[in-house]
Amino acid sequence: MNLFFELLVNFGLPVAASGVMGIFIYMILKYILESVVGQVKGIHGIIMSLDNRIKTMNNEMIKIDLLISHALKLKPDEERISRAEGKEDARKD
Repeated sequence: MNLFFELLVNFGLPVAASGVMGIFIYMILKYILESVVGQVKGIHGIIMSLDNRIKTMNNEMIKIDLLISHALKLKPDEERISRAEGKEDARKD
């Protein structure tokens, strides 16, 4: 509080008021950004869980496809299986 009064005496009311308003704006922006960062973290968690569910569903679909291919004595689609892992098929057969 002494700093505020020293600024008021040395520089006048407009400079002291602008300093107080700057601090006030800083506090408001800090509060708003903390809220936004918290929401973004929550949305990020939701997106990561949805991504995990999609990967799990994709693996389950591939398992079902392989089981049906085996039951019907068809050759499984190896390119689809390798694409599901995000890699090219490294086998040379």
